[in-house]
Amino acid sequence: MYTDLKRTWAEIDLSALEHNYKTLKKRVQTRFLGVVKADAYGHGAVEVSRRLQELGVDYLAVSSLDEARELRYNGIYCPILILGHTPANQVPMLIANNITQAVSSEQAARDYEQQAARLGATLKVHIKLDTGMSRLGFVCADDAFDETVAAVRRVCAMPHLDAEGVFTHFAVSDEEDEASREYTELQLRRFRKAIVAVESGGHRFRLRHCSNTGAVARWRSAWMDMVRPGLLLYGYGPYAKELGLKPVMRLKSVVGAVKHYAAGTTVSYGRLYEAERDVRIGVIPIGYADGLFRVLSNRYSVVTKDGPAPIRGRICMDMCMIDLTDLPGVGVGDEVELFGERADIDAMAEMASTIPYELTCAVSRRVLRVYLQDGEIVGRKLKMN
Repeated sequence: MYTDLKRTWAEIDLSALEHNYKTLKKRVQTRFLGVVKADAYGHGAVEVSRRLQELGVDYLAVSSLDEARELRYNGIYCPILILGHTPANQVPMLIANNITQAVSSEQAARDYEQQAARLGATLKVHIKLDTGMSRLGFVCADDAFDETVAAVRRVCAMPHLDAEGVFTHFAVSDEEDEASREYTELQLRRFRKAIVAVESGGHRFRLRHCSNTGAVARWRSAWMDMVRPGLLLYGYGPYAKELGLKPVMRLKSVVGAVKHYAAGTTVSYGRLYEAERDVRIGVIPIGYADGLFRVLSNRYSVVTKDGPAPIRGRICMDMCMIDLTDLPGVGVGDEVELFGERADIDAMAEMASTIPYELTCAVSRRVLRVYLQDGEIVGRKLKMN
C-alpha cells in the first residue's frame, strides 16, 4: 500500500483510536484521561492528542514539561497533567500554559507555592499518594499514614496551589493471581482512607483517580472520578482483546531484495542460521535501529500477503532477512507486517521477554508515521531531530 516509501513505516489508525476511546468511555461512564506520555507510546503525541481532544477527552497526561509544551505549542488546549517532576523554576511556564503539575512531596509543594506566590498566581496540582508502588508520592503505609495526612493537608491549604486532584498508581492491577489481587485491594483501601482523612480537614478534591489499564479492565470499584488507561487505549494486551479494542499501530516494511542461496549457506552476522535446503531469502529494510529487537533474531516471523515468513539469522542495524522459500508469490515491493492486525504484538512481546509498551515506544524516530482515518491517509510525520 505504501511501497513508494521504499523502507519502513508505522501506520497509526486514528479510527481505531476513536473506536477504543468510545468503547472505554461507554464502559466506565466517568471522566477520561488519555495517557500520551512518551510520544503517546510511540504513536505520536500531537496527532493522538488532537484526535482525543476532538472526541472530548477530559484530560491528557504526559511525563514532563517538554512533552506538555509540545502539545500546547501544537494547539492542544484541553487540561494536561504532568505526572513526573518539574523544577520549581518552571512554575511560570506551567501557569502560563495552564498545565497541571503532580506534587509528590511537601518540599516540592513548598517550592511550587513560593514560585506561584511571586507571580501572584495559582498553580493547579494533583497530589500523588504512594499506596504501594514505592516510587513517587506521599507514603500511605500504616507507619507513615498520620504524617502523610498532615503533610497533604498543609499542601492543600497553600494559598497559591489549587489541589484539584489526588491520585495513585497500582503496581499489579493487571495481574490475576490472588496475591496481586490482595495487593491491589490494599492499595485501593489505603487510597480511599487517605482521601477521607485529608478531606475531613475541610479540603475537597474535585478529581480522584487511580485506574490504569488493569484497573479499567478489572477493578470497577477503582474508577472513581476519572480513569487513565495507558496501553489499553491503544488496543494492546489481553484486556484489549476481551473488550473488543483494536490495535492502533501497525509496523510495516517492504521486501527490498530477494536472493537465492544453496543449502549450507549461512546468513547474517555470527552465522547463526545455516540453510538446510536451497532457500529464497528476502531482505527487508528494518533493523534494531528502527526498533526491531535483536533478541528476535532467528525466532520471530513477519507476516506477508501469503502468510508468515521467519526471520533468518541475526537482525542487523538497518535490515533483516526473511525466508520466502515457501512463499513464491511474495517478491520485491511487497509489504510485510511486523505487528498490527495480522501480527500479534503480544506474541512478539512474549518472545522478546518484554511488554507491548516497550515495543511501541521502541519504534524509532526515523520510522515514518502514516496517519489514517477511515482507511485514508490524513497525515505523515517523520521526527529526525
